[in-house]
Amino acid sequence: MSFFNSISQVAKHARDEVIGTLNPNRRHDEPHEQAQDAIRAEIMASHRFTSFSDMRSNNFVKWHIDGNDYMWALSELLDNAKECIFIQDWWLTPELHLRRPAARFPDYRLDRLLRRKAQQGVHIYVIVYKEVTQTMSMSSKHTKKTLDGLHPNVVCIRHPDHIGSKDSVQFWSHHEKVVVVDNHFACIGGLDLCFGRYDTRSHPLADVHPTDFSLTLFPGQDFNNARIMDFQNVYNYASNALSSLENARMPWHDVHMTLTGPSVLDISQHFVERWNELKKRKYRNKENIPVLALPHPPDFQVQAPNEAVVRHPHLEAWHETGRRYKQRWLGSSEGSGGKPKSRNPGMNVQVVRSVSDWSHGVLVEQSIQNAYIQLINEAEHFIYIENQFFVTTTSKKDQVKNQIAGALVERIIRAAKAGERFRVIVVIPEVPGFSGSLKDESALKIIMAAQYRSINRGGSSIYEKIREAGYEPMDYIRFYHLRAYDRINAPLSTYISKIEEEAGIKYHEALAALARVWIGNDSNGDQNAITYALPVPNNEAPPAGNKKSGPRTETVPIVENEEAARKTVASFEAAAKKVRGDSAVSDSVPHHMLHDKTTLLDEKWLGTEEEELDAYVSELLYIHSKLMIVDDRRVIMGSANINDRSQKGDGDSEIALVVEDQDFVSARMNGGRYDVARFATSLRRKLFREHLGLIPPQHPHQESEKPTDFMRPAPHENPDEMKDKHDRLVADPLADDFWDLWNGTARKNREVFTELFRPVPTNLVRDWKAYDNYVPKVKTGHVVPGVSLEHVKQRLAQVRGALVEAPLDFLIDESDFHSGPEWQSYNLCHFWSNFEIGDLDFWRGEAYQKFFEFLDEKGGFYYERWGDAPVHSIGAALFANKSQIHFFTDIGYRHEPFQHCPQGEEHKKGKCWCDSQDTFDYNDYSCTKKFEALFHV
Repeated sequence: MSFFNSISQVAKHARDEVIGTLNPNRRHDEPHEQAQDAIRAEIMASHRFTSFSDMRSNNFVKWHIDGNDYMWALSELLDNAKECIFIQDWWLTPELHLRRPAARFPDYRLDRLLRRKAQQGVHIYVIVYKEVTQTMSMSSKHTKKTLDGLHPNVVCIRHPDHIGSKDSVQFWSHHEKVVVVDNHFACIGGLDLCFGRYDTRSHPLADVHPTDFSLTLFPGQDFNNARIMDFQNVYNYASNALSSLENARMPWHDVHMTLTGPSVLDISQHFVERWNELKKRKYRNKENIPVLALPHPPDFQVQAPNEAVVRHPHLEAWHETGRRYKQRWLGSSEGSGGKPKSRNPGMNVQVVRSVSDWSHGVLVEQSIQNAYIQLINEAEHFIYIENQFFVTTTSKKDQVKNQIAGALVERIIRAAKAGERFRVIVVIPEVPGFSGSLKDESALKIIMAAQYRSINRGGSSIYEKIREAGYEPMDYIRFYHLRAYDRINAPLSTYISKIEEEAGIKYHEALAALARVWIGNDSNGDQNAITYALPVPNNEAPPAGNKKSGPRTETVPIVENEEAARKTVASFEAAAKKVRGDSAVSDSVPHHMLHDKTTLLDEKWLGTEEEELDAYVSELLYIHSKLMIVDDRRVIMGSANINDRSQKGDGDSEIALVVEDQDFVSARMNGGRYDVARFATSLRRKLFREHLGLIPPQHPHQESEKPTDFMRPAPHENPDEMKDKHDRLVADPLADDFWDLWNGTARKNREVFTELFRPVPTNLVRDWKAYDNYVPKVKTGHVVPGVSLEHVKQRLAQVRGALVEAPLDFLIDESDFHSGPEWQSYNLCHFWSNFEIGDLDFWRGEAYQKFFEFLDEKGGFYYERWGDAPVHSIGAALFANKSQIHFFTDIGYRHEPFQHCPQGEEHKKGKCWCDSQDTFDYNDYSCTKKFEALFHV
């Protein structure tokens, strides 16, 4: 019977996908649906940025820089929840430790904290992105299974489905990072609750602690370097295929916010709308997944008749059928309800988002892009941007559509014509966070080329347009990256191997025992063994970025008894202390990039010089922020990248806040008196000081005894550091002294890292031939050959902060980085190839053969009987450029139930029997319009 049930399910999935394909507008074509859309459009038209949400006053927002501070603050908010918790995330790791070191706070692992709150009666609702498993490694299936198994009060749903449903989505993702607690507190920003995001402002690359494993900051898979390899089998969360004995982790820079105030209800509304839409689509018959009511009270129409939500199409229906939780902001007589009050004056906050039919069941809203463009246009003096990507355009005809670059160019030229000093600083990652070499990995090349075409090449870039207007772009806008270094305290021959011999325990066996301690008693038996990568001698290492052979690994069974595991760890630690006194040797040294009391030259080392030289590593400091600060007065921060996926509205779903603090302080801008907003200026100054190395290091094992004010959630205020002497150095972003400090630091740091590690990108590499000669043949991130230890230490001691110049001439002589084939590709939608003339050189090419072999390995040709037409079509869409594809408009054909019939003059020739009116080319489900737009037909 199960076989026939399976057949029935397959048929249902096929039917649903056909329905979705044939009628993509099915949620907006009935009169009542169009009436609802009209109401939403009226609401949006009445708000700034055409947002679903209005600007609200009397909020308090607090910024948190890097994962350590935000995750601790979040742990406090969750721990104090009384009624409900809403979570939206791109990737959520249930086993994420919110407080570090993990050994000191086992109860603050995310899944344990959520279970504890559920047991106390708190209702917890989680929405996670359902990834494309063939290309992504987040394992949302594991997330859902784990969360659903915690307690009946925890409910997790995944979306979208990628095949076999009316709403199959192959390309876009839910990208928000949102937490709402009791409709009173909320969190929005760039930090997902997942592996790889936790970091401190010191940004350590090393995490080996032979004499005290309890100091470990990055347990299990949390020690990661996405430039070397992606996460693997994350459900085996205590394992790690990256050896911490020889590899640097990839440090992570991000910003997030906690807030309290009436704007929290707009964030709740966003969550409730998404939850109920997915309930209707996927979980209609699931009784454990309830409808949620909007947080506004049932009589809200009377209490606040001018509120936009009063006109919400589903307000009454959801109040009648949905589960409702208290709110204390709009039309409430409960006051703060015992919650802490925020300061006065408050902050004006507006919620903006990117949503559309696939993601939210509504027509397209792109209020995030609208906000970026308007804030840029209204900027008076200065713009600071941090973002994970920078793919944008100044042209209306490019494949890239978002106009953020165009707004920047327009504002800069306006300032230049007026003779005004105006400055834009943009900080983005050196390289996208994907593994592999830049030469071999097409995804890396495509994104980097697109970014360079946005910045300084390709014909429509920012720099080119400013030069066309007669001005020097470097006078107005510059780009930067971040890079860090560290030293791994793991000399193999003189220390680690001797400890192993003394203890009779291998290092990775001690790590496996430590993993047993981390796992605790709540693994449900799913963690039976731990796999760890083994270190290799330096001369056996492949060149940087080599992916042909994976690391050597060893799998160790999990110790059943936690007490025995602790004894194993203690035995290894005791042996380490016996082999040598190690207290004088730092396990990590990046604090010397910051304002520390000592220097790198003061650091001790008890191994050989060769071992210490091999212990120094460098890696890009990955920027994941989605932030813009304008004039030290206005801030937009959230989940949205600067690319079309995030900005167009019909791509990834996103959310952000526009924050305008009403607490103004007197400062200077371009040397003159200027009032700045406390929230904006304090955030910008702290970021600048971190990047310039003008803040003290952060040591979580010390701060965990008592959290700093920066680690507390809103409404606890961040300390006022404006009287700090280093803060004054960055107070005026237009001052010549600041500009010299900023650029001098970036230039010096770049020189040091280039000399010692030869990272790419670099201005020394203008083509692929130079790339081959330049990239060192050493393990990723290690010191290049031929440099002495003394010279390495002397040079690294000169590094201040992580700021480095962006090398904008990298591969500038390669044509693909001006107008690469990926910009010519036809990959907007699937197309049939019922009639095909193809070049065998294409079908025998390396790219197509690898594609075919991948499909063949999955068994689809045998089990699902994949045909050659769709495989050829997808292959052409992926690997052919515009010049290689021709659409035969003058040949008629029919493939039930679809028919193509030549039109116009071609049909009048009388050679076709078909009815020219009976053609599917311009129906809603056809890709012809997209094809013609792409090919400018």
